[in-house]
Amino acid sequence: MGANLSQWLVPDGPWGLVAPLLPPFPSRPQGGGTAPRDERAVFTAMVYVLISGCAWRHPTETFGVAPATAHCRFTVWTKAGLWRRLHRVVLNELGAQGGLDWASPLTGQ
Repeated sequence: MGANLSQWLVPDGPWGLVAPLLPPFPSRPQGGGTAPRDERAVFTAMVYVLISGCAWRHPTETFGVAPATAHCRFTVWTKAGLWRRLHRVVLNELGAQGGLDWASPLTGQ
């Protein structure tokens, strides 16, 4: 179930837009800390939480990600400006495909 749900929530096309925007995982010179995780699984768990409205602790194990990892990475990515950059990339992609009408109904243009 997890793989099918993951593919449905974050298909290859959108993932191709997201992946290059993710900040690199910082390694700790002294060692220890959290090991890098499958970023797509982490992102998919976040998408599930955000669109379902459930608590962070509930769905993430379905995607192979610990709840604390998903929430921590969400916080890190938010501070890094991921969501703002992703919003711009998606708008640019939709605009390039002719999927957006930039004319404002308020200006009559």
